[in-house]
Amino acid sequence: MRPNKLRQIWADGGAVINGWLGIPSTFSAETMAHQAWDSLTVDMQHGINDYTSLVPMLTAISTTDVMPLVRVPWLEPGIIMKSLDAGAYGVICPMVSNQDEAERLVSYCRYPPKGNRSFGPARALLYAGADYWQHANDTVVPFAMIETAESLEKLDEIMAVEGLEAIYVGPADLSLAVGCKPGFDPTEKVVVEAIELICATAKKHGVIAGIHCGSTAYAKKMIDIGYQFITLLGDARLMAMKSQEMLSEMRESVSAGGGSSTY
Repeated sequence: MRPNKLRQIWADGGAVINGWLGIPSTFSAETMAHQAWDSLTVDMQHGINDYTSLVPMLTAISTTDVMPLVRVPWLEPGIIMKSLDAGAYGVICPMVSNQDEAERLVSYCRYPPKGNRSFGPARALLYAGADYWQHANDTVVPFAMIETAESLEKLDEIMAVEGLEAIYVGPADLSLAVGCKPGFDPTEKVVVEAIELICATAKKHGVIAGIHCGSTAYAKKMIDIGYQFITLLGDARLMAMKSQEMLSEMRESVSAGGGSSTY
């Protein structure tokens, strides 16, 4: 079976740099994949993706050695299993708030006897290899998103769930959960303390901690405190930011020239 290189990065003590795909486009996905991210996550929760766009996007990513991940819309067994059958090497699941939900997430990602995943790997056989079913349980990574008030109260019971190998912080929902304004790279004391507590609890239980970041400076801070899975913005936001940067520069140049432009 094709190895999951995220596991090797973590085993070596490194941090995975993850890209985010919200645009339902194979060309966009392939372009992002060729930028040498460690992994790319197709977002089916808040991104403009559904299953019919997911599969060709995963196919596009597989033109490279970038690891394909999926954020599913919800803790629902059907879409989790279909995402894995399509070749996802990790599933990020939103709003996991307690032990029961964490256990269900793991069970949907594991074949019996370790879980309740139904057999039918379809495209996963093409991507991962004919021996997929023999190694999938030890290759696929389930991520539980920690972003609710309840999850903050039950960190230890969530992290202690057997087979839960990673968690992922959604900073916007986490901020809302503690009464703050949603957004990337929060600086409010209560949110920062929550982010630090989540990471420390994950470390205590041997669980990989991940977080969504809005800047490289904030991402580096998160790595410094122990996060080992870092997402930098998303495809749509990166495109918008670079467009704004270039347009601002051009308009300043045109304005300085008295309105005349040779561009």
